[in-house]
Amino acid sequence: MRLQPIEYIGPAPKVKKQLHPAGGWLLLLFAVALGFFLARPMLPFLQAQQSQPNATNLERAISDLNQQGGFSSRLAAAALQRTKNPINYSVEYWNIDFPGGDIPADKGKAEDVIIRAYRSLGVDLQLLVNDDMKANFTRYPYHLWGLERPDPNIDHRRAANLQRFFGRNGETLPISNLASDYNFGDLVFWNLPEGTTHVGIVVPGPGELSEDKWIVHNNGSGPRWEDELFAYQVLGHFRYAPAEVVAEVTES
Repeated sequence: MRLQPIEYIGPAPKVKKQLHPAGGWLLLLFAVALGFFLARPMLPFLQAQQSQPNATNLERAISDLNQQGGFSSRLAAAALQRTKNPINYSVEYWNIDFPGGDIPADKGKAEDVIIRAYRSLGVDLQLLVNDDMKANFTRYPYHLWGLERPDPNIDHRRAANLQRFFGRNGETLPISNLASDYNFGDLVFWNLPEGTTHVGIVVPGPGELSEDKWIVHNNGSGPRWEDELFAYQVLGHFRYAPAEVVAEVTES
């Protein structure tokens, strides 16, 4: 018996339509636009993070300064390094070793930021200030504390003495309200509202603000990296690098 073909009477099979090439790009563009729209509220936060004194920007600033190689840049890097150390503010008098003496590592004030930054570069301000005071005692404001002779336990930890030492042995620079007149590693002394003398080191700002002039100082809350160069009245502006250290940097 000869078989006859059976006619298919169901629905016609559907042929999958090919997407137009432009359709994929439109979907991609839509997804990107949607993502950008949803992320917009986060943009100010992300931009702010790029210019904040956070751990990432701190390490980058320290590395950049050290790569520049000059003593002032290395001093600024050493000052920034101090901001990693938690410090309890202390104005106590301590009996310490001489030379190379220091108060407990977890304590300090504004002057200790300067002393420790210099000491990390092989410069002992305790010894240098004491030597200069022994030879030129009457040129220092000893009368402020009723002293009759130098005291290596405390002399280098007084801002007025440091200001006199840097003025006598370093480069005295103009007092200005222009940030461009200050370089990284410069030492700045201020008159605080309560009438006390304060000191800090000029450093770059964080992240995208790396060309700005910020400071590292301890004004009661431990070493801080802050935009406060002109927050107080500037009393003195100095640059100090011992000749023997400069020679070593130059040779390297």
